[in-house]
Amino acid sequence: MFLSAVSLFVGVIDIQVTSLLAGNLEQWEIFIISRLPRLLAILCTGIGMSTAGLIMQQLCMNKFVSPTTGATISSAQFGILLALLFWPGSTLWGRAIFAFTTAVLGTWIFVWFIQRIQFKDVVMVPLVGIMFGNVIGGITNYLAYKYEMTQALSSWLVGHFSLVLKGRYEIVYLVVPLVILAFLFANHFNIVGMGKEFSKNLGIHYNLILFVGLTIAAMITASVVVVVGSISYIGLIVPNIIAMFKGDKIRGTLVDTALFGAIFVLVCDMIGRVVIMPYELPIELIVGIVGSVLFIALLLYRLKNGRKVIRLKGAGITGCGSVASSLDGGEKK
Repeated sequence: MFLSAVSLFVGVIDIQVTSLLAGNLEQWEIFIISRLPRLLAILCTGIGMSTAGLIMQQLCMNKFVSPTTGATISSAQFGILLALLFWPGSTLWGRAIFAFTTAVLGTWIFVWFIQRIQFKDVVMVPLVGIMFGNVIGGITNYLAYKYEMTQALSSWLVGHFSLVLKGRYEIVYLVVPLVILAFLFANHFNIVGMGKEFSKNLGIHYNLILFVGLTIAAMITASVVVVVGSISYIGLIVPNIIAMFKGDKIRGTLVDTALFGAIFVLVCDMIGRVVIMPYELPIELIVGIVGSVLFIALLLYRLKNGRKVIRLKGAGITGCGSVASSLDGGEKK
């Protein structure tokens, strides 16, 4: 709450609490049209991307899978380009429909690929996703260059909140019902993450739950990309950090993951606004720098400890990581 309140008053134009209380119309206009929508978009982005990463990691049985390494973001960008090419006068919702469709299809194809890989090493699976995402990105860039749409597409290639204004960001609210839906299916996602045979033994329809989970993750990602653009690392870093302390059970970690994701994005956005004020750095740059450092630290930790949970004093923290560790290359502890 404190960081959210501070974020509302950080920006090029100085907004004073006293001016708002005094009824200054100009200050209230900036507050309602720009600052408040930006804060809501930041919170929804952090909650949504971290939740999408958590779902994909559990369903793919690999802690290095995320919307970034699973080609979901690249697929959503491809959908936006198709909307710009075939429906030039489309609204934001029209572009969102294209992004939803391609993001879901791209994520399904990625999972279809990894299900047919016999050697599912912890690093092999995200590498396949990165290569697949680069193929989609290459096609996107080629079409954008051929039809002179590179500049129009650039807004969605780098994530930033500078263009978030009232009336142009409401699609990101779709994150809220999708996260609630993910919470309702949390136990099913845990079971599916144990494997196909394990799911059948417990009476869970493996393919249906996998379909639902991937669709939720893809739609969350697409709704964020349409409004904000591409933001890497959130869905990769945040779930891993929470899992290190609270284990891998989705229902027990989803709320913490969502809250920490919102805080992480909020802090990175505030850093981007104050580092070279009055100018603003894209949040993709700040998240990329912070995320890359954390990713290297997580990679070293995973290679050394597998999926071992960090136990806090006085807290008996357990998770299903010991059961699923062998599935993604981690060591059993």
